[in-house]
Amino acid sequence: MKKSLHEIATILGGEVVGDASIEISNVNGIREAQEGDITFLANSLYKPLINTTKASAIITSKEILSAHKPIIRVENPSLALTRVISIFSVKPESVIPVGVHASAVIGKNVKTGENVAISAFVVIEDSCDIGDGSIIYPHVYIGNNTKIGSQAKIYPNVTIRENATIGCNVIIHANTVIGSDGFGYVQINGSHQKIPQTGVVVIEDDVEIGSNVSIDRARFGRTLIGKGTKIDNLVQIAHNVSVGSHSIIVSQAGISGSSALGKNVIIAGQVGIVGHIEIGDNAIVGAQSGITKSLPKGAIVLGSPASPISEQKRIFAALRRLPEMLKVVKALKDKVLK
Repeated sequence: MKKSLHEIATILGGEVVGDASIEISNVNGIREAQEGDITFLANSLYKPLINTTKASAIITSKEILSAHKPIIRVENPSLALTRVISIFSVKPESVIPVGVHASAVIGKNVKTGENVAISAFVVIEDSCDIGDGSIIYPHVYIGNNTKIGSQAKIYPNVTIRENATIGCNVIIHANTVIGSDGFGYVQINGSHQKIPQTGVVVIEDDVEIGSNVSIDRARFGRTLIGKGTKIDNLVQIAHNVSVGSHSIIVSQAGISGSSALGKNVIIAGQVGIVGHIEIGDNAIVGAQSGITKSLPKGAIVLGSPASPISEQKRIFAALRRLPEMLKVVKALKDKVLK
């Protein structure tokens, strides 16, 4: 497929600066792009590459007025990129046949909507409900009484335990487990006795969950992932956690039981959050932080234990000077003891 730069700009609602007649056949990163590709500039760190990229054209922000290559100026280059990718990319689900594969095992009273695709070696237990247009990829297990909304995509080897509710337009990537038992034990006479985990998991609409994520069922009630939230790979979410809508949780983060995250919260990589605390709306937690107490709305914290980011930056700066400071202290001590 080829489109002129003018056609692409029309789709994006952008302004062409340069030759609008050149033809584009692919989209690529600014370093990897070749002739015939269109690329994008969303991060100012890569601005010097405008003049070295081999791409035929570049999508930029309105701040860029001109370049050695033709450009399309738009309000949001990252958003524009997603639209361009959809033009040139073949969607993988377009080759998934609609219907139930002969090797799939389907339980009793399972309801499937229109244009549902259930692939090879899928197991769907009794009384499940799969919404219109959803795609269940090979080797997925779906437990009893689970409900999956329309246009969901469940990638290979995902396990969804019983009584889960998955919303519309949800994407769950390979090897993720939804509804595993929460980590609940009571010590009796020196041994750990399991506490039954009888609750459920609810995942609202437009959530995307990466690969190798574990979201535990509640001990009682529900574990909740709010609408529009995006979860990276290798995240652990414990029983009875509540995550507000449109939040971001980055890889290797762990959230302990019964903690509640507000709306639009950002949890960076390798963050650990203790149980039974609240993190307010719009809070941001920096990478490798340890959260031991509740955070108010809009807090921006870093470190372990976490503190306001401005304070933590001063601590880091002081730590870098510590070896030299120790030399000064030793020299002063030697003078005093003489």
